[in-house]
Amino acid sequence: MKTVPMRPCFGRATRGFSLVELMVGLAIGMIGVVIMMQIFSVSEGYKRTTTGGDDAQNNGAISLYGLQRDLRMAGEGSNAFTDNAASTSAYSLIGCNLTLRAGVTINGLGPVTINSASVTSTKDANTDTLLIFYGNGNDGPEGDHIESQPATNTYTLAAFAAASAPSMAVQDYVVAHPTPRPSPCNLSMTQVSAVAGSNVTVSAGVAGMTGGALFNIGKPSGVGTPPRFIAYRVSGGALLMCDYMVSDCSSSASANWTTVASNIVSVRAQYGRDTTAGTMDGTVDVFDQTAPTNICDWVRMRAVRLAIVSRSAQLEKGAVTTAAPAWAGSAGNAIDLSADTSWQSYRYKVFETVVPLRNVAWLGAQAGC
Repeated sequence: MKTVPMRPCFGRATRGFSLVELMVGLAIGMIGVVIMMQIFSVSEGYKRTTTGGDDAQNNGAISLYGLQRDLRMAGEGSNAFTDNAASTSAYSLIGCNLTLRAGVTINGLGPVTINSASVTSTKDANTDTLLIFYGNGNDGPEGDHIESQPATNTYTLAAFAAASAPSMAVQDYVVAHPTPRPSPCNLSMTQVSAVAGSNVTVSAGVAGMTGGALFNIGKPSGVGTPPRFIAYRVSGGALLMCDYMVSDCSSSASANWTTVASNIVSVRAQYGRDTTAGTMDGTVDVFDQTAPTNICDWVRMRAVRLAIVSRSAQLEKGAVTTAAPAWAGSAGNAIDLSADTSWQSYRYKVFETVVPLRNVAWLGAQAGC
């Protein structure tokens, strides 16, 4: 029997993609990738714009809250009162030049000062600075009457104030104010070194304080709540804060300033003044930046009108903002962002409010004002 050899079995010949087919497929794939990347880019742009708007909202709200909190306390611990119609014997820290320590003096101290001469640090163009003061002492805001001065650094409080003397403790910050009110009014802050009944001894006393008043404005940090001398400014597109109790806020050194919020491009502020002739009616008649020059001017300050402008972090293509933001005080102090040549490529949010100066309002209508 003859054996027939087996033949190998082959199927149909297979063939791959041709070069033309590969190139067409690659071109279609590239077009698809480009379309997807464009959709992704547009989507991310919308996302960044939305996120930037949220950030601007948050930054503005944080800034407004911080400023409102300090403004509501402005003037606490420095209330003025007068002994006669001419107001020549007014006791108050308001309007005086207050030396906090060697080399650091605040000129024309007020509850809140717009563009204070003491805040000379660099700020962004067309923005306002704020200097806010309030005390945190345990004594009354009118101060304690100084009956006598047995020694330069010892003040004896009047009998009616003796009960409040123990509320002054060692290390408390105090300011002695003479009578009549000196012109110019130059005062110095010092600390209590001893308390014995109605006698309060301080580290550095000033002669000639009999008949005047001793103001307790707070304690050292770590012991209690210190007095607040807070400066705010806008610099480099951020809201910065400086505490005069620990730093010299006339300096622009970064170590002296803390960032409150980023992407804040403007702060504008105006005093709300009661201009009613004679006895005031307690109503704000005009908002402007007219600086107070005496106690009567300060007593007429009823509120502060404030605007904070926050900016989105996203730099848009083209001009998305055609006109500068406006606020209630634009007629006298407009928001001007033109110092930044690309300002129109950002989106903005304006936060504005009117904050009553309650500690000033409580002074009432002063005789002679």
